[in-house]
Amino acid sequence: MSLQWTAVACFLYGQIVVNLVLCFPLISAQRWRSLFNWTIWNWFSPYWNKAFCTMIMVLVVLFFDAVREVQKYSSPQTAQDATLNPTLFDHLHMKLFRAQRNLYISGFSLFLWLIMRRIVTLVNQVALATTDSAGLQAQMVGANQAATRYQAENLQLKQALQAEEEKTSAKGRQMEKEEESRARDLKAAEEVVRKAQVELEAMRRQAKGLTQEYDRLLTEHTQLQNLPNTADKKDQ
Repeated sequence: MSLQWTAVACFLYGQIVVNLVLCFPLISAQRWRSLFNWTIWNWFSPYWNKAFCTMIMVLVVLFFDAVREVQKYSSPQTAQDATLNPTLFDHLHMKLFRAQRNLYISGFSLFLWLIMRRIVTLVNQVALATTDSAGLQAQMVGANQAATRYQAENLQLKQALQAEEEKTSAKGRQMEKEEESRARDLKAAEEVVRKAQVELEAMRRQAKGLTQEYDRLLTEHTQLQNLPNTADKKDQ
């Protein structure tokens, strides 16, 4: 195996190990995200896309080179020439085997490279979704607690308003009773005043009659006193 295909094979084995570790269920997505957020990855992040595309181009070139080699050593003309020489036939099959091996190595390396990129993206998305869901769950718990507190405060406020309304209603009924009592007292006072005015008017009329009777009696008394004097003057 040449140096380049040895490097591609090692790259393939490394991708298999990395993909198996990424799919390991005991490591959560949050741990992978915290690992991806290390400072060392931030240094390589500006060059990551370029390295990814460069590796794809290299693997694609190697894949098509392997395809070309397979087609070259599996063509009917080459097989017909190899049948004439047994040593050439074994050498041809060895070349074909190496070309097919290189084809599989480059093809699986390209496939796993794309799969690893997709797995890393999905792990980050799962970690973000888990973080968002945890935040939403915390917000939901806070909202439920706030709603429960608001309901309790609303119930207390309703009870306070109901108690205040009952107190106001009791005061209103008491004021109505007091108003009715005052109205009855005022009516009774007006009745007493009316009776007093009637009695006063009767006393005035009675006093007027007594005055007139007193004047009449006084006049008669004066007249009776003047009668003896008149009789004495006549005798003389």
